[in-house]
Amino acid sequence: MVDVRSSITNEYHEFVPVLDAGHAICDTMMAALRNGSDAGRVVTVEPVPLEPAQQVNYNTAYVWMIASVAALGGLLFGYDWVVIGGAKPFYEQYFQLTSAELIGWANSCALLGCLVGSVVCGALSDRFGRKKLLILSAFLFAISSIYTGWAQGFSTFVGWRIVGGVAIGIASNVSPIYIAEISPAPWRGRLVALNQLTVVVGILAAQIVNWLIAEPVPDGITALGLRQSWNGQTGWRWMFTAVAVPSIVFLLSALFIPESPRWLANRGNGERARRILARIGGESYGARALHEIQTALRADLPSTGRSTGPWIHWRAPGVRRVLLIGVCLAVLQQWSGINVIFNYAEEIYRSAGYGVSGVLFNIVITGTINLICTLVALGWVDRFGRRTLMLYGSAGIALSHATLGIVYAAGVKGLPVLVLTLCTIGCYAMSLAPVTWVLISEIFPNRIRGLAVSVAVASLWTACFVLTFTFPMLQHWLGAAGTFWLYGVICLAGFLFVLLRVPETKGKTLEEIEGEIMGATAMSM
Repeated sequence: MVDVRSSITNEYHEFVPVLDAGHAICDTMMAALRNGSDAGRVVTVEPVPLEPAQQVNYNTAYVWMIASVAALGGLLFGYDWVVIGGAKPFYEQYFQLTSAELIGWANSCALLGCLVGSVVCGALSDRFGRKKLLILSAFLFAISSIYTGWAQGFSTFVGWRIVGGVAIGIASNVSPIYIAEISPAPWRGRLVALNQLTVVVGILAAQIVNWLIAEPVPDGITALGLRQSWNGQTGWRWMFTAVAVPSIVFLLSALFIPESPRWLANRGNGERARRILARIGGESYGARALHEIQTALRADLPSTGRSTGPWIHWRAPGVRRVLLIGVCLAVLQQWSGINVIFNYAEEIYRSAGYGVSGVLFNIVITGTINLICTLVALGWVDRFGRRTLMLYGSAGIALSHATLGIVYAAGVKGLPVLVLTLCTIGCYAMSLAPVTWVLISEIFPNRIRGLAVSVAVASLWTACFVLTFTFPMLQHWLGAAGTFWLYGVICLAGFLFVLLRVPETKGKTLEEIEGEIMGATAMSM
């Protein structure tokens, strides 16, 4: 269906008054003299006749190629985040970690780096661009994986895990932003969900690689025997080091992708942005898309007509509301309790009666289910919409947690626990896991997107740390049943929040989403 508002805007744009046309020509000439470096003014390029949006023939191979390169950050994010779960029984014996504090610090220290990376990269990506931050994250993934794997002391191990966490924080922030900003509106949901798919592929890859590297562990093996085994001396090192290979591939590939056209337009380089957009969807699409971006950017400018930095825009009507939505979605994704199943898989499955080898195999099964359900979400997110998937996912996880709590309360072990954890992971992978990242990358205005996503992702990692840190205490205070019931209640609260506060963004351009959210907020004030 033709967007009537866009058509009217386009017709108006083709017949602007002479004075406005002269102003646009002056802006273009000044931008050319500055070689596109003026970041203080939105540069307007000459309008060209625009074709209706439904006639656009997108460069499918090119769009998927550059989105896939950016999504490699997600793959490394997933691998580096989960690899520690399979290596845990072995490096704990190598470093002789016996206290709960040291074991918890080794398992969660990367979260500190995740928080730091997500906080600093917002301002950095807005200043230096999305592409440079992707390259930086690839470099940090490569060096941290090697030095973590071959650390001789525990302090060195922790230090490089924190560096790897910084890489995760940057990739988890910048990859979905970049993909959202280069994606055509009809494809944006599945392309941003592609990033979550690669996260899941990375998780599964880490689980499979850990399982393949580790030699079979006899039941009843002593701590000394485990420490002196090949797994305890060398195997766990290769588990970490293996991520260096895709890190180098990511680093080299990122050198050849274009910069985000929306970032370029925001920095005053309209002509370069138009060329990139034209390669995505043709000359008419490039001109129309750039016009929409520049219109949204001009609407954000103060009365001086010049950009004064992102912080001034926090006072604009609606910004705090949309930021609250992003933060709450990020916290919901973590406090749904799903990462407890990933981070404490060993404890959960051991308490269900499985040995070390059985635990490793069960972890591979969870990763496989995670991948299959994420593939389903990839096809559904642009078909059924973000809001619908979030509602069904929150309700499904709540039900799974409630049932899992009943099973634990009844003292049931073995297969029922595995099946219910798989159901929980399946609901999560089809909803909260990919769709939260899609929404966070979509709902913020262009001028503050990098910084706002940084705040939301920092909230996500803070919530993840709280979840990981409190799980042992909650188990002690409430028991396993009470802990999962608590997570179920949180999911029900999340269901109500999505129902009442989260808008649908399916099929809309980023500029349309910005106009609708900010306009609705202004009307409600």
